[in-house]
Amino acid sequence: MNIVRYLETPASPRLGAVAGDGKVYALPHSDYIALIKDADAQGVSPLALVRSLVAGRTPVAAAPEELTLLVPIEAPEVWAAGVTYERSREARNYEATGGRMDASTFYDKVYDAERPELFFKSTAARTVGPGGEVQLRSDSQWQVPEPELGLVLDGQGRIVGYTIGNDMSCRDIEGENPLYLPQAKVWRRSCSIGPAIRLAEAVADPYSLRIVCRIFRGGSQVFEGTASTGQLKRRLEELVSYLLRDNDIAEGTVLLTGTCIVPPDDFTLAGGDRIEIEIEGIGRLTNPVRSAG
Repeated sequence: MNIVRYLETPASPRLGAVAGDGKVYALPHSDYIALIKDADAQGVSPLALVRSLVAGRTPVAAAPEELTLLVPIEAPEVWAAGVTYERSREARNYEATGGRMDASTFYDKVYDAERPELFFKSTAARTVGPGGEVQLRSDSQWQVPEPELGLVLDGQGRIVGYTIGNDMSCRDIEGENPLYLPQAKVWRRSCSIGPAIRLAEAVADPYSLRIVCRIFRGGSQVFEGTASTGQLKRRLEELVSYLLRDNDIAEGTVLLTGTCIVPPDDFTLAGGDRIEIEIEGIGRLTNPVRSAG
C-alpha cells in the first residue's frame, strides 16, 4: 500500500492511498505522520487503518497518472548516509585521488568503520517532489544524481515508511576537499523525494529492493544503472541509531541510505536532462534538470 499527496484543487493538498487496484482513494489525514499517529491512537497498524478507510469507498475520479503529485511528505529535515555501498566507496576514492584507484583514502576508513557517515542534506524548502525540477549548481562542472532508498521516520526514530530519494551531488567539489561536503550536497532544489511512501509493514524485505536509475537527454537515454538494496554494507536500523545519538529529530524526517548507482566518471548532468529513479513497490520518481542560475 502506497500513500501519495496530490492536489485536489489548486490550493488543497490531499493524502491518498494507492490500493491494489491501482486507483487512488482519498484519506482524511492532513499528512503522512498524522496517519501514523491515528493508527497508533487506535491501536492498529497503519496498513490495517488504511484498508479500513478505503474499504467500500469510491476512488477519486482521476487516474493516478492524471493527478498532480506533490512531495509525499514535507520533511522538515532530510539526512543522508554516505559510503554505504562498495560502489560508492569506489566513486569517492576516484574523486579524492584523481583516478588513482590503488590509493587508500578516508573513504575506505569510513566504509569499514563502526560509525557511518551521516550528513545533513536538505530542508522542505530545498526539496522537490515528482515532476519538480532539480537544479544544477553554478560552481560545479561534475554533477550527478544519487538514487537512494529513503526512510521516513517518526519523532522516536521508528521507520514508518519507505520512499525514493535523489541526493544530487557535485563530485568535483566533494573530491577537491572533504570539508567541502556541505557545498557539494546542499543548495536549492538539490534533493527530490517521491512519488509515494510505501507503508513500512507493506515491505516484506527492505534488503531485496531493485533500484533503477535512467537519465535522458534530448529524447534519448544516455545512462541506465541498476542495483539492489541487498548490496548495502550497513543495516537500516544501524543508520537510524546513529542519527538518533544525542540528537532530536522532527516528525517526518527522511534519511537517505546511500547510493550504489554512479554514472561513468566522464558523465555530468546538463540542463534539460530528465532523471528517472525507480524502486520496486514504491514507484518511479521523475525530475527534469534545470540549468544553474
